[in-house]
Amino acid sequence: MSNQVEEFNEYRARMNDVILKDNNKIIKRIFNLDTNAFAPGALDVKTKELLGLVASTVLRCDDCVKYHLETSHKIGLSKEEVVEALGIATLVGGTIVIPHLRRAYEYWDALETAE
Repeated sequence: MSNQVEEFNEYRARMNDVILKDNNKIIKRIFNLDTNAFAPGALDVKTKELLGLVASTVLRCDDCVKYHLETSHKIGLSKEEVVEALGIATLVGGTIVIPHLRRAYEYWDALETAE
């Protein structure tokens, strides 16, 4: 696995453990809601991940973009599918999301290299 991917996953897991140790009911429920929102339903998991990727890009959350890129990669979305979603995110978000688009491409490349 690429160092960039390993570092992100290690940090995310470590900090999630720290956050959840406080046993805050609201935070735990939000984490649970997030998990359940991306479960299969009327929309399939791949569609939901692409929606999450677009929203995260438009909101300019690099950690969220990385998370959705990694999940998209794990569930078998192609680069073409991801790039199409990122194109929509850039259209909706405007030029201000271009730096996040660059980092998204960089992270996808790291995921492909890690295979």
